[in-house]
Amino acid sequence: MKLPTLIQTVTELDEVLSRPTATVVETIKNLDGDILLLGAGGKMGPSLAELAQRAITAAGINKKIIAVSRFSNHAERERLQALGIETIACNLLDANELQNLPETENVIYLAGMKFGATGKAAETWATNTFLPGMVAQKFRNSRVVLFSTGNVYPLTSIKFGGSTEDDATNPIGEYAQSALGRERIFEYFSRTLQIPGAVIRLNYAIDLRYGILLDVAQKVFQRQPVDLAMGQVNVIWQGDANAAVLRAFEICQTPPAILNVTGPETVSIRQLAKKFGAIFQVESIFENAEADTALLGNASRCHQLFGYPAVSLQQMIEWIAHWVKISGPTLAKPTHYETRDGKF
Repeated sequence: MKLPTLIQTVTELDEVLSRPTATVVETIKNLDGDILLLGAGGKMGPSLAELAQRAITAAGINKKIIAVSRFSNHAERERLQALGIETIACNLLDANELQNLPETENVIYLAGMKFGATGKAAETWATNTFLPGMVAQKFRNSRVVLFSTGNVYPLTSIKFGGSTEDDATNPIGEYAQSALGRERIFEYFSRTLQIPGAVIRLNYAIDLRYGILLDVAQKVFQRQPVDLAMGQVNVIWQGDANAAVLRAFEICQTPPAILNVTGPETVSIRQLAKKFGAIFQVESIFENAEADTALLGNASRCHQLFGYPAVSLQQMIEWIAHWVKISGPTLAKPTHYETRDGKF
């Protein structure tokens, strides 16, 4: 897959994010039934739906992609519809609206609440833990790929390459605890109702409009201090993360398979800021000091199954730096990657 040297517009960005690889096309071709995306109006949902739709076209098959969300962004909904993706406006926590959704063989569960969770504990737990049980009962005859987060792991030593799927979970803060609750509730219904599934522990997806790289690049470009409290992170291009999510239908099982999805590197925030400083020709400013621990995931299992990400860290850095230089639009949603107490 030939990648552009730089990305100039949102239209170009959407196209790059949703390019299907040959392996994704093959997965979609061999997958029986349509695909329903729950919570498809967030940061990753639209590009994931578009990736699946383009894979269907490339495979030359007849299959529906159905995107479900509240769709407060009407323009995004219209864009998806123009691509041939069916859309349904739905409040998933409304039992009647949920039950009226079409029975679909394959379900991707993206719904969740993270930012703003502090001070809204009850809503966070309802969305992240109660809703997965409702969804599992509704789609008991489906395969389900469920989005989770690397935040279910504890902070670990930066020397050991991050938590693997076999390591113990120990989430910090109510958001992460509720995310582990999401996994546990889904696992319960997967076992009792024999729902084949896969749980995706993701951290952190990167788009030019949001993500850790953008957070750091903006700080450096604006001559603001870069916080080193969380001195090391993992990142993955959103398109590569979406490809892994679609391919996860291949590993659905009961009880659900667990899969870390992120990039292969442990990325130093200090070195990342210095790289952006060199590109912008400014001196990076820092505050706080690196700790001996960080929130890190080891995605070796994912890379063994599906191969390494197609977009390298260096490519992401160059794209992000250019996007910042040309004042490309952003979602204005900082990741708060530096948070160590779990309060988002």
